[in-house]
Amino acid sequence: ARTIQQLFNLEGKTALITGGSRGLGLQMAESLGEAGAKVMITARKSAELEEGVAHLKSRGIDAHWVAGDCADPAGIAHVVDTTLAQLGSVDILVNNAGTAAVGPFEKMTDDRIEADFSLKVMGAVYCTRHALPHLKLTRGAICNTTTPGGKVPGASSQPTSMSRAAGLSLTKTWSLEFAADGVRVNTVCVGLLKSRQHRQRWETMRAAHPNLSLEQLYIKMGENIPMLRVGEPREAGDVIAFLCSGAASYVTGTAINIDGGSSPVV
Repeated sequence: ARTIQQLFNLEGKTALITGGSRGLGLQMAESLGEAGAKVMITARKSAELEEGVAHLKSRGIDAHWVAGDCADPAGIAHVVDTTLAQLGSVDILVNNAGTAAVGPFEKMTDDRIEADFSLKVMGAVYCTRHALPHLKLTRGAICNTTTPGGKVPGASSQPTSMSRAAGLSLTKTWSLEFAADGVRVNTVCVGLLKSRQHRQRWETMRAAHPNLSLEQLYIKMGENIPMLRVGEPREAGDVIAFLCSGAASYVTGTAINIDGGSSPVV
């Protein structure tokens, strides 16, 4: 019988994380790496990837990077091929690449919709398509990053909530199609977490509110969260590490809200 520590241990596994150079993606890589996995992070900017890998290595993680655009099928093929060449296998794929793009319908252009879908939806399709044969060999795991808004969209939340709804659909259909090959597919629906985006917002706000600290801003932002706080990126990264570990060996086709209780649906 395996111990709980062995179930959570990812030693000998390799993980490919898209959008992994900073923010939540980098934290996902850190959580997976601290569980023992070798990690490959990918994004478009080499300088940010180098910084991300330097941070991961400072934490004692076996980390690597390869530049690539998730919206480019050829670029993603190169990313997967490089991962295989350097790390030998793909056991875990985290489809995380994406940015927030929201606004009212009457200001939503076709270009904005296409850009959002290309990155978040087609990017996940391209990555999964190229990685799937190798994930079948290792009976691996896929985790998609979505949001509670994909389940319960609010006003002026397009196109992000639309593309995240598509991500939820992909998660469920893939989980059914890949289950017989031992490949599990889940998604984390990420709510309000501390991020560089909010730090930049705080820096802008300081012109009018010079005495406002970043922590005060987070306290204010957390007032409408049932748990009365903004989440830490690690709280999402650690759930992903669990979903990709042997401790979740019978979990597939599931969407987990990481939002402090904000979503009105399970």
